[in-house]
Amino acid sequence: MTPTIKDVAAHAGFSIATVSRAINAPHTVNPITLARVREAIDALKFRPNPLGRQLRGERTRLIGVVLPTLANPVFAECLQGIDELAAAQGFRLMLMTTQYDADRERHAIETLRAQRVEGLILTVADADTHPLLDELDANGPLYVLMHNDTKRRPSVSVDNHQAACDGVRMLIAHGHRRILMLAGTLAAPDRARQRHAGYALAMQQAGLTPAPALEIDFNAQELAPSVLAHLTSGPARPTALFCSNDLLAMVVMRGLRRARLRVPQDMSILGFDGLAMGELLAPPLASIGTPNRDIGREAWQCLMARIGGQYAGPLANTLPHTLRAGATIAAIAHAPLGARGSAIDRDLELGGALS
Repeated sequence: MTPTIKDVAAHAGFSIATVSRAINAPHTVNPITLARVREAIDALKFRPNPLGRQLRGERTRLIGVVLPTLANPVFAECLQGIDELAAAQGFRLMLMTTQYDADRERHAIETLRAQRVEGLILTVADADTHPLLDELDANGPLYVLMHNDTKRRPSVSVDNHQAACDGVRMLIAHGHRRILMLAGTLAAPDRARQRHAGYALAMQQAGLTPAPALEIDFNAQELAPSVLAHLTSGPARPTALFCSNDLLAMVVMRGLRRARLRVPQDMSILGFDGLAMGELLAPPLASIGTPNRDIGREAWQCLMARIGGQYAGPLANTLPHTLRAGATIAAIAHAPLGARGSAIDRDLELGGALS
């Protein structure tokens, strides 16, 4: 006969209520009591029935997490931060990925709502105008966005605009004037558009004309020949590249190496994310660092406070970014800005046509 929670309580010598707390909220139970309950569960091979708890209207202690991908370590680091706190507080996570696809985002949210998750932590394509977020605002469950830099929704992120501006200023301070930004499609993640706006501001403040971002496939392991030729050919080629994430920067470094260009002697590279693996490269990657694990932890804490009705913080939480100097940026001499600069700017504007 299948053991019940009543059998576990009798075996452990505690009340059914105590056993229920040990299963659903172990952080609220004395460690000695918890150990005895778990011994009884193991001895009887008892398995709680989550469907039964849902049908009785009990808490599921499930939190849904929706991420674009786990192929980018940024999101894996955020998930680690969430999981550490979830496990300590007796919650389980249900993860779905979307590739920034609107249909997959809707499917993920509907699936998680059907599982009666108590809250959601999400990274979506466009936070400000997302109709699904409007639905969640109206009907629940409560949610917190992660890495979406928005003032309209509950969110935890860095200031992508300011971070990109600071990074490009660092390139300019090293003497670079022909700076091009590489990104995935700007129509998908809102962060890419914010980072390009920060790039443009830094260029304009230095008296330079910003170029359109060169849009390439984020998932590609190699640069397309046309892209590589654009980056490496001609007297007006860029001297520095600002890549909208570190994985893209690594693909670019690989392509430049195959084109027999040296980093940073022939081309300086700046990434965005501050991934630890970037420091293992030769040369180590210069990057704009984001506190990804802390973003995950802060998103969890904000969500728990919202669920508990105790959140009194700002709607949008902005964590500090850092600049990691790395060794992929070299100082260069440059001609005074003027007619030559404007011709270079016109050449760089061709970059958008290669997307």
